[in-house]
Amino acid sequence: MKEKLKNVFCDTFEIPENEVFDSEYMSTENWDSVNHMVLIAAIESEFDIEFDMDEIVDLSSFNKALEILSTKL
Repeated sequence: MKEKLKNVFCDTFEIPENEVFDSEYMSTENWDSVNHMVLIAAIESEFDIEFDMDEIVDLSSFNKALEILSTKL
């Protein structure tokens, strides 16, 4: 799960793997409000899940995404 999520982050934000674990909303290059929704859609598609609005708002870093994702799988 962690590896697949890492790949989604790398692809969405066009960042190298070594930057993924430190990535945070509005601090990571290319992670703005538009790409936030692109990320949400990519994660939902990759893992065949659906986030609710609270989860979308809370998903503010790679680690938070991993935490939220682990509750859904």
